[in-house]
Amino acid sequence: MTSARRNGRLVGATLVVAVVLLVLVGLWFRHSFHRVEKTLYLPPSGEAAYNPLYALAKALEADGVTVNARQRLMLDDNVLAPGDTLLLFNDPRALSPPEAERLLAWVEEGGHLLIRTPVYSPGEDISGPNAPQSQMLDLLSAWLVDEMPSCEDFQVEGEDHHVEFCRGRRFAFEDVVPELAWGDLQNGYVYARIAVGKGHVDVLADFDFLANTATRGPLQEELDAPPDGGLRDGPHRALARQVLAPNYRQGTLHLVYAAEMPSLWRTLFLRGWMVWAPLLLALAAWLWMRMQRFGPPVPSPAGERRSLLEHVRASGEHLYRYGRGVMLYSAVRAAFLARLRRRDPVAAALTGEPQVAAIAERTGQPAERIRTALHVPASHDRQAFRDRIALLIQLRNRL
Repeated sequence: MTSARRNGRLVGATLVVAVVLLVLVGLWFRHSFHRVEKTLYLPPSGEAAYNPLYALAKALEADGVTVNARQRLMLDDNVLAPGDTLLLFNDPRALSPPEAERLLAWVEEGGHLLIRTPVYSPGEDISGPNAPQSQMLDLLSAWLVDEMPSCEDFQVEGEDHHVEFCRGRRFAFEDVVPELAWGDLQNGYVYARIAVGKGHVDVLADFDFLANTATRGPLQEELDAPPDGGLRDGPHRALARQVLAPNYRQGTLHLVYAAEMPSLWRTLFLRGWMVWAPLLLALAAWLWMRMQRFGPPVPSPAGERRSLLEHVRASGEHLYRYGRGVMLYSAVRAAFLARLRRRDPVAAALTGEPQVAAIAERTGQPAERIRTALHVPASHDRQAFRDRIALLIQLRNRL
């Protein structure tokens, strides 16, 4: 009874201490931690991940404009009406000469075409004989300015100070006076609208302001940083409305873009690490298990040999090592006596000294050695064992 009561008190005290600790931990947690709401901006998915004009298309559709967004021009499948607008977000050098002439013929009937200047990498020759040219710019008598001047200021009422066309290639015209222009003849234009028949062609240095958002580098992909740039900025929306003005709501607005698909290896590296990291660790563990030990290379073991003499010798060494030397001696003595019975039955039938004398007379060996060879040696005397075995084999060979 005393032991049971003591155990009950110990269990009760333990439960009380555990409850007190849990209460203290709960009070500390409520005092130290507070619920905080945090907004995370996930990267775009679906069509918005590869279509840079996705936001523009949705905004135009919400404003009552008929939009036809596609990745390639495909003039045969998408007939352009005189009141339509075509925005080529791609590099204009991708246009073939027949396509460029066909587009200008459509513009003369009342179409509105928007193109940009080609995208050149830093240090690339844009004026040499081997430089790729844009057939559309050649037909418009436009040429590119070699230098890259500073950005153009752009101020919209009610918005902060803004700059545009900081990375685009400026251009100029030869014997062509644009209806609207942004820039100057000395540094080149960043935007110009020229009349072609009943329609218009707008040439811009860059289309970044029409994209969904500004392009972020690999080190700027922070989920808590809100996306900016592109059509998210008020000045960009105002500028987009101005460049689309001539045929706005008169016909279909065709948005032709080049799909900006991310690299497969980059996508696997950034988003597939939950798969390739464990597989890489498993491969490393398997290689660790399969590799040889550290140190100098170990020679390959000798192959199996089928020599009967080697097996017999190995069996004898095994028996002698485990104290069965008397058994080996008895086998050799029995082999000697068996041959003696076949070659000299009279000597084999004798026993004792007469047999020793008969064997000595036949083999020519001293009687003392023969007498020693016929007696069993001590199990611990190795020298005697070897001598008697050798002598018995020698006597057997002399019979």
